[in-house]
Amino acid sequence: MLAWSVVEALPPLLSGLLVSAAVDRGFLAGRPGAGVAWLAGFGAATVLRAFAARAGFPHLAAVVEPLRDALVTRVVRSALARPVADAAEVARLTEQVESARQLTATLLRTLRGVGITLAAALIGLALLAPAVLPLVLLPLLAAGLLFARLLRPLVERRRAVVLAEERFAAEAGRALHGLRDVQATGTQTQVAAALAEAAGTSAAASRALGRASALRALVVALGGRLPVLVVLTAAPWLLAHDVLTAGELLGVATYLLQQLDPAVRTLAGTVGGWLLGLAVVLDRLATASAADAPTARSTAGGATARDTSLCLTALRYAHAPTAEPVLDGLDVTIGAGEHVAVVGPSGAGKSTLAGLLAGLLTPTSGDLTIGGEHLSPGDRTRVVALLPQEAYVFPGPLRENLTWLAPDATDAQLTRAIEVVGAGELVTRLGGTDAVLTDPAALSAGERQLLALVRTYLSPAPVIVLDEATCHLDATAEDQAERAFAARPGTLVVVAHRISSALRADRVLLLDGGRGTLARHGDLQVLSPLYRELVGHWLGSTPRNNSASHTGHAP
Repeated sequence: MLAWSVVEALPPLLSGLLVSAAVDRGFLAGRPGAGVAWLAGFGAATVLRAFAARAGFPHLAAVVEPLRDALVTRVVRSALARPVADAAEVARLTEQVESARQLTATLLRTLRGVGITLAAALIGLALLAPAVLPLVLLPLLAAGLLFARLLRPLVERRRAVVLAEERFAAEAGRALHGLRDVQATGTQTQVAAALAEAAGTSAAASRALGRASALRALVVALGGRLPVLVVLTAAPWLLAHDVLTAGELLGVATYLLQQLDPAVRTLAGTVGGWLLGLAVVLDRLATASAADAPTARSTAGGATARDTSLCLTALRYAHAPTAEPVLDGLDVTIGAGEHVAVVGPSGAGKSTLAGLLAGLLTPTSGDLTIGGEHLSPGDRTRVVALLPQEAYVFPGPLRENLTWLAPDATDAQLTRAIEVVGAGELVTRLGGTDAVLTDPAALSAGERQLLALVRTYLSPAPVIVLDEATCHLDATAEDQAERAFAARPGTLVVVAHRISSALRADRVLLLDGGRGTLARHGDLQVLSPLYRELVGHWLGSTPRNNSASHTGHAP
């Protein structure tokens, strides 16, 4: 493609030189035939350029089509690797992949030609009239500097458009998928309002991008139009002092009007529009598929994450040989990287399941694998971190309490864990990470839970089990902590204390009668009367004042 582009650059390179020769050595010299011959040479170069442009298309396809196939494969694999369907994948597979294909093709077809045309025009101008070159380069350089300043806001607004389109696609997909739930619960107005809000956000993002893109007109004016105006203003002086001949002036005008100005306009539109759009789309595809793919990643504590899928097959557990089993024939598969909330009535076996996952309890029968492997209790403690309802904090330095499971954690990792979990205010009030806890009993239950949450977040274990580990936090603090763990690489299992935990999860595991049903929140509301009853109980109960909130205030 580059080789054919060099052939395409011949007319821009020769245009001004041939026009100048046609005027000075042909028409003004009284030799019209010679002038026509010079112009015919320019026509022949143009025909050659058209042939080169046609010859480059197969090479263009050889680059673009494999790129599209690779992107489709990546997005589909990412979607299939997710435990729960994501409606935004539709936007990625259709709009974003096709945009990447079209933008790449357009850029390769246009940008290479325009770039070489601009370079050829400047080289031809330097050969024809070196004295004019500074008059052209200074405005062109100013235009380049201005355009560089515009790139950041253009990228940010382009990214906002892509994210807004994804959100709208996701909202529409969820609404259509849960149409039965919407009709059954009479929430058509709320769903319509959510869709309208997403559509409005998308429209606002597009308008903001349009306003930022309009500033590219200044770049075109500086780099394409101002050099023409400067040369025309200086033309009388240049001709009067024999710096340029009439033919050379026409040749310079040819370079400026036929090559430079269109090239600047195209470059401003291409780089400011298509290239930035391609960069944002590819960045979004890479980010989304990397976040969804079950590849090895580093956990917060610095260890390399392994396959964290959990598979429970015919799992049975009873506290005694003759006792009624708490779990009886439980069959559940939790995908790697999935966020699952466990719910059920009192005594359904939620904490028992947490103990089995962590290796604290041994199944009476059945099978439990992590990443397809049967792990010993000792090995399981390195893979699964369990945080129970009653958080343990020991007397001693606060830093040692927080880094108990990750003694090699850096200051940056510790600071980040404190902030994302929401313990920053508490740590500051205690005197910072270098403070010493002399009497952990003086801390409220919520404060102890916050410190234990930071400790667990830093753990190198890729599977986290929170057994009502946020029950003493208020709803806002619980939301921040659970969202932090959900964003943490690995698999998250939360024994739910509030309905909000189930709403945040990818899927919900309902335990009842020793068995379990694993489905999304909306589907469970349709499938299970018990789950509808639990949700109604949650929603109908008033928020209670915990005996120790995360702020440490007395009830």
